[in-house]
Amino acid sequence: MSSASKPQLLEGVLAIHKPLGISSAQVIRDVENHFNPSELFQPNLEAERRAVVLEKRKKGDQYRKKKGPNRTQRVKMGHGGTLDPLATGILILGLGSGTKALGKYLNGCQKTYETTVLFGCATDTFDNTGKVIGRAPYAHVTRDMVEKALEKFKGNIMQTPPVYSAIKFDGKKAYEIMREGGTPPKMKERPVTVYNLELVDWFEPGTHNWRYPQEEMDATAEEKETILKASLSSEKREDSAAAGEKRKREEGDSTEEIPEKKIKAESGAEPAETTATEPNEAPTKTVAEESTTTPAENGANAAAALIRMTVSSGFYVRTLCHDLGAAVNSLACMTYLVRTQQGEFELGKNVLEYDDLQAGEPVWGPKVKTLLQDWMVRQQSENQEQEKPKARSKSPEKREKSKSPPKTATVEDEDPEMD
Repeated sequence: MSSASKPQLLEGVLAIHKPLGISSAQVIRDVENHFNPSELFQPNLEAERRAVVLEKRKKGDQYRKKKGPNRTQRVKMGHGGTLDPLATGILILGLGSGTKALGKYLNGCQKTYETTVLFGCATDTFDNTGKVIGRAPYAHVTRDMVEKALEKFKGNIMQTPPVYSAIKFDGKKAYEIMREGGTPPKMKERPVTVYNLELVDWFEPGTHNWRYPQEEMDATAEEKETILKASLSSEKREDSAAAGEKRKREEGDSTEEIPEKKIKAESGAEPAETTATEPNEAPTKTVAEESTTTPAENGANAAAALIRMTVSSGFYVRTLCHDLGAAVNSLACMTYLVRTQQGEFELGKNVLEYDDLQAGEPVWGPKVKTLLQDWMVRQQSENQEQEKPKARSKSPEKREKSKSPPKTATVEDEDPEMD
C-alpha cells in the first residue's frame, strides 16, 4: 500500500520586476498578501504549524513565542537589496530557508543598471525627485566629452555615498537627518568596482522628455554648496570647486537657444514633477502649466545620456550621475534607473513580473513554482560542488597515517573554503 507523497516545500530565492513609483517595501507587502493565503504555500505554513506544536511539546512551560510576525500564517520572506521608488527592475526576495542566501545578493554579487543623466542641474537627492540646489552651464557638454569622462570611473574606484542614503549615523539614517533639516552628515569614501561602463544613447537638447524638478531648496548658497560637495569623491570635489568659480563668472550665459522646430517638438511636454517618467513616456502636465518655467530652465534644452553599467555591491548610481556632472564641468542629476541584472537574475529571462500578481494565482503560481524549483536545483548543485574535498597529494608518511581509523580524521582533511 503506497502512502501519499508529502507536498513539496517551495523555498529559495526569486526576483520580481519592481514597477516605477512604488516602494520596495510595498512590493514585498503585495507579494506577501498574495503568497500567504495561496494554495502554493500552504504546505510551508502547515510545516511551520507542525514545528510549533513539536516545539511546545518539547519545551513545555519553557516555551516562549518568538517575536515578530506569526510564522504559521505568513511565509518567511526577506529581500536582497531594495530599490528607490524612482527605480524599476530586479528586486530579490528570499523565501523560507532562502533568506539565508540573501547575503550573497546584498554584498557579494554584480549588478547591472541603466540610468539616464540630465546635465545642468543638481538636486539634494542627486535625482529628479529632490529639490534643486544648483544650476550650471550645459551647452558645452557633448557626447564625446561624456564618453571620455566615463573612462575615469571604470575599474576599482573610491566612491562617496549620497547624503540621502540609508547609511546610519548614531543610529539614525542619513536621509532621516536630511529630512529633519539637520547638518549633512560627512560621508566617507569607500571602494567599489565598476566592471563595465558605457554610454548607450545620447539625447540632444530638445529631443527628450526629461525635466529638472520645479522646487528649489530653501537654503543659503553655502548650505547648498555643502550638499553639492558632500558626496563627491575627493578628486571630483576639487573639480567641482573649480567649476563652481567658472559658473559664477558665466552666470547669465549658460543657456543656448535651439531651433524653433526643436522647441515645437516639445510643445505640450511639461516639466516633470518629482517623479521620473519612462524615456518614451510623455509628461502628463498641461500646456498651460508650463508658463511657470521656460524650456531653457526646465531641462528641455540640456543634453541627456543613457548609461549602462555593471558594478559591485555598495555602488550608488546617483553618486555616479552627480560625479559625472562635475567631471564635465557642469552639474547633473539622475532621471531614470532600472536594475536589469543581479547575480543570475536578468529581466526578461527569469524574473516574475509584478503585474502577474494581480492576474491571480493561476497565472503567478506556476511561474513562482518553476522559479523556486530552478533555484533549488542550482543550490543543490552548488552545495554538492562545495562539499567535494580537494584532491591533495600526500607524502608516503601521510599516506601511511591515512590507514588509521576514521575517528582520527581532522578538519584539515576538509575543504577549507567557506561559503
